[in-house]
Formats: sequence, structure tokens, C-alpha cells
Amino acid sequence: MNFQQLRIVRETARRNFNLTEVANALYTSQSGVSKHIKDLEDELGVELFVRRGKRLLGTTEPGREVLRLVERMLLDAKNLRQLADQFANRETGSLVVATTHTQARYSLPEVVRAFKAEFPKVHLELHQASPRQIVAMLQTGEADIGIATEALDAERDLAAFPFYTWRHAAVVPDGHPLTALDAITLADLAEHPIITYHHDYAGRARIDAAFAAAGLAPDIVMAALDTDVIKTYVGVGLGVGIIAANGYVAGREHGLVRLDLGDLFPPNTTRIAVRKGHYLRGFAYRFIALCSADLDEARVREAVSPSREAELG
Repeated sequence: MNFQQLRIVRETARRNFNLTEVANALYTSQSGVSKHIKDLEDELGVELFVRRGKRLLGTTEPGREVLRLVERMLLDAKNLRQLADQFANRETGSLVVATTHTQARYSLPEVVRAFKAEFPKVHLELHQASPRQIVAMLQTGEADIGIATEALDAERDLAAFPFYTWRHAAVVPDGHPLTALDAITLADLAEHPIITYHHDYAGRARIDAAFAAAGLAPDIVMAALDTDVIKTYVGVGLGVGIIAANGYVAGREHGLVRLDLGDLFPPNTTRIAVRKGHYLRGFAYRFIALCSADLDEARVREAVSPSREAELG
């Protein structure tokens, strides 16, 4: 048994059992992939994959159990390398943070500034992605830390922590009829075309649910992936924007006005997540603590390092 065999088994499951894609991903030949799988099956004495001729269709029952252990073994191997780096080079290395546009643009600049001032030799990468992509990046080890409002707290293999709680606000051109109202209702908003987030982003599900509960069917003329796009099209008169309140920066939004929506929509919680069992360098814990003082290293480490019995049970 060797690590190449383990990597091939894992990649075969990830690539939907397409051995050509597995070979390309691991820079080897398809025949080599097939041989490594067969050699491992012969050594273990069980078939790992369901076959039809030369095609792989899925994992067998023992294959599924082996795959869980393979994921654990490869993660531990990566953790060993990172542990060695931690002691050999405490203030150098790389940190990959996957987050959405809104978080990268409005919530993280001061955190990143403080982090780079404290760890100038650490290579920090910010990857903009959707919440579901962020989950995948954490699970595959492509990202060390994920930050988003949706999806992160729904995965058993991730440890997710509250970052901050926020509400939606409306943004309209200066002089818009809504600016004359003392208090805005859902019915008031529904009288105008609305521009807001795509279904998987920034609390959109809560927006839809609030209108539905009130028996209203707003005319959502545009669904965007980020706050800046929403504000751009509000500025050209396409409709009323519903955005994360911190996405409006006073003094920088030329011709736009932010309107408080009170409790028309439920509050949202943006979360920070890491993969359970993933070894984090000291500077990664520091990045999380810079996001929230409540998330000290001891609290995060306890959640990230579950017992081996819990993982394999």
C-alpha cells in the first residue's frame, strides 16, 4: 500500500469514477490508475468499486468504508507536513481563505490589513466563491478557512462559528418615493421592481420567505451574486436594491441612499468554518481571532480536533 494508491482511490470517487479524469488530475496514465486500483484491491482482498466491464460505476460497501479511511489518512499526512512547517517556520507559509464577494469587499479588509501587518511573510490568498463552492474547497483541503452566510453550518465535517450578525437594508436613488416614508413595509417594497441577491447568497431565502409569509409576490427583476452589482443597477434606475446593510458605505455611494428596514427580514449570521481534523497553522488561528475576539485558539482547536472515535464511528 502506498500514498499514490490512496490518492487514486480518493480522486476516483471525486471524479465520478472517470479514470481518464483521474489520470489527468494526478499526472499519470489511465492504465497506471487501473493497475494501482487493482493492486490495492488484491492487497486488501476486497473489491472497492462496482464494475461493468472496464468501467467503474460506483463504490462497493467495503469501498465506501475504505474511502473514509483513505480521506482520513491523506488528511493526516497533510497535517504532518503542516505540523513540521509550524515548528520550522512559525511566521512563514500560506493561508487560503475562501469567501463571498460581499465578505471580501465589506467585512474582511480590516482583518486582512491587521493580519498582514502581523504576519508579513505569510502568503494570504483570498478566493471569491459561492457558499457551496466554499464548502467544497474546505472539504477537499483547497481552503483553510471559509467565510459565508449560507451552507457552512449544514455540513457535519465542518466546524462553523458565528462571525457577526447583520440585517438587510434597502438602497435607492436619492429622491426615490420610498425616501419620503417614515417607516417602510413589505407592501411598500413590493410596489417597486426589486434587485437583490441570487438564491444561494446573502440571506436571499429569508427575503423570499418574508414576502411569501405576507402574501406578497415582489417583482424581482434582477438577482446578482454581489452587492456592488446590485448597487450599480439601482443607480441606473432598474429598481430598489435589497442588500446587506454593511454593503453601503456612507460617503462613497454617489447618488444612492440607504433605507433602514427594521425587522422586516430576519437577521442573518455570517459564519467562519474550517474542516474538522484539518491541521491549522498558528497564524490561521490568529486570522480567525482577528475576525472575532470570541474565537480564540482554544475554542477553535477543540471544535476542529474531534476524537478519532467520533470521526470513525
